[in-house]
Amino acid sequence: MLKIENLHASVEDKSILKGINLEVKPGEVHAIMGPNGSGKSTLSSVIAGKEEYEVTDGTIVFDGEDIDELAAEERAHKGIFLSFQYPVEIPGVSVTNFIKTAINESRKARGLEEMPAKDMLKLIREKADLLEIDRNFLSRSLNEGFSGGEKKRNEIFQMAMLDPKLAILDETDSGLDIDALRIVANGVNKLKSENNAVVVITHYQRLLDYIVPDYVHVLYNGKIVKSGTKELAHELEAKGYDWIKEEVNA
Repeated sequence: MLKIENLHASVEDKSILKGINLEVKPGEVHAIMGPNGSGKSTLSSVIAGKEEYEVTDGTIVFDGEDIDELAAEERAHKGIFLSFQYPVEIPGVSVTNFIKTAINESRKARGLEEMPAKDMLKLIREKADLLEIDRNFLSRSLNEGFSGGEKKRNEIFQMAMLDPKLAILDETDSGLDIDALRIVANGVNKLKSENNAVVVITHYQRLLDYIVPDYVHVLYNGKIVKSGTKELAHELEAKGYDWIKEEVNA
């Protein structure tokens, strides 16, 4: 589903990614961990097509198509979803109106007509119930006055509605207490299937107790320097990252 080869990227002429290789197949969950400043959020932004990042070498192939030249919204229409670490507030735009617009724009890009209002309402109710979201929540302005947990749950609700092929969760666990973390993780687990894939970017092993990865990759200094199973995450939790840095720099 996603194949990244020798990816180099920079922002404001500062080189951040220095040769990333990663392959994600349908049905898989990949966790990307690493110390601060190693390039984790840059990698998610580059896959999603944020334009302030410049790809200087390498390729990103999604669903068999080279997407290097595609804008962020074109990548979204093709099924790439990025959950933000710090979701922005949009006063005056309700959660429901935002999601209706996003779905219909995506349908339009694929040559489909707008989803009938009746079907949209049914889908919204189904997904809200699935994620244990209060209906009143849906009429509130997007992220305005939301707690950290509500913002993250709203991101997972958007993911549920848009039904992406590839969901990238960029530090979805930051700022969440244990209850909010469990709710968000349960939502992700309910949405996983054999036809989609999830990339989880996190500092902490605790999220991976709830969203169990098939593979764990350690990103350090712009490269994936170690890969393994979920046991690698436990090792990082116990020992930190210094031993990884020593291995790389030896």
